[in-house]
Amino acid sequence: MATTDRQATTLALAHALSAAERGLAVIPLSRTKLPALRSPHRDDPDPAPCHGECGRFGHGVYDASTDPARIRELFAAAPWATGYGIACGLPPHHLIGIDLDTKSGTDSSAALRELALRHLFTIPPTVVVLTPSGGRHLWLTGPPEVVVPNSAGRLAPGIDIRGAGGYLVGPGSRTDHGVYSTAPGTAHIVPARCPRALLRLLLPPPRTHHPATPSAGGHGQGLVQFVLAAHEGQRNTRLFWAACRAYEDGIGPALVDPLVEAALNTGLTEREARATIASAARMTGHRP
Repeated sequence: MATTDRQATTLALAHALSAAERGLAVIPLSRTKLPALRSPHRDDPDPAPCHGECGRFGHGVYDASTDPARIRELFAAAPWATGYGIACGLPPHHLIGIDLDTKSGTDSSAALRELALRHLFTIPPTVVVLTPSGGRHLWLTGPPEVVVPNSAGRLAPGIDIRGAGGYLVGPGSRTDHGVYSTAPGTAHIVPARCPRALLRLLLPPPRTHHPATPSAGGHGQGLVQFVLAAHEGQRNTRLFWAACRAYEDGIGPALVDPLVEAALNTGLTEREARATIASAARMTGHRP
């Protein structure tokens, strides 16, 4: 192994141990950002699902640990590792990663700001990790009883979510594209609590078990009433929220005209109302 690789592995281990001291469970990563240890079941003709019950390393995020002795064993088994991953969703932090990507051609930071304005939440000061490609990872914490799933682009284009079963590349990791680093002034901040309004957006939409009807049923009427109750200054926000829920529940197309009519009654113009509903459709992955 080249001296530079040995140095990268030594630094990665040091950073990983430091993260573990903060209660963050870690695994070694290769330069490709993938888990450095391959599955011990990769050659089995019909492998049974295993999350480490076999006692061997190579189960990805299920190997993650805060135990210094185990972390050293993991890195000893992967001397080519140049980085480390931090498992999300585990106690005590129940970490949630907001990955603001720059490679999709969209302004993910602007998309997050728009979401914050529309849903009335603020991202509090928290740990921010800068990626070699110019992106950012925001670290937030969730409540123990809530399981946030991983997703790619569901919240908005260019925004990926790392939740239970996922991991974030830790600061100090070296990859083929460069080094991950903590944004100035955030290295020793405790990850902030995820705002409730954002947390609700991160959870999967409820499944509908009945086909939508033209009237959209009682739930649709509830969304219409929610818009009708809007005061000046919250009309667009309420309309956008209701339209997002309608599209997520599969009743969006049936509810467009009732929502527009409700919005007109609150003082919005038809053009404003239809533009807001179209934005909600796009935000939830539907065609307006």
